[in-house]
Amino acid sequence: MAPDDIEASLMKLLKNGNHIPSSAAGVEVEPIDKRAVKVMAEVGIDMSVQDSKDINGLNNMEFDYVVTLGSNARGTCPFSPAKTKIIHKAIDDPPVLAARLSSKEEKMDLYRRVRDEIRTFVEGFLTRWMMSD
Repeated sequence: MAPDDIEASLMKLLKNGNHIPSSAAGVEVEPIDKRAVKVMAEVGIDMSVQDSKDINGLNNMEFDYVVTLGSNARGTCPFSPAKTKIIHKAIDDPPVLAARLSSKEEKMDLYRRVRDEIRTFVEGFLTRWMMSD
């Protein structure tokens, strides 16, 4: 699961009329994970149209917040302008952990758990963000 999961989750959660401009990118461009697409579809989020983007493509944009996921992104995220608040959320990397599991169902359960962690994080972030305005 990747930054695209946060972007997809934000878009789904904000369909009620709220709007927060968001962009998603990773420190590495990778194909969208088919398991991530499946588990997001289970909760009504269509990631089949998402594509992986390189964070360097966002260099000229200004952000109020930058959210990093996992241990690798925290140390390699190039964004650090003074007015940008960096938020790190440590989550498991499903492809790495799934490689250690034997059954398809165990792997899918892992992806579901991480999906749900991302959703909880995004909902909490939105609540704090809306309360701070």
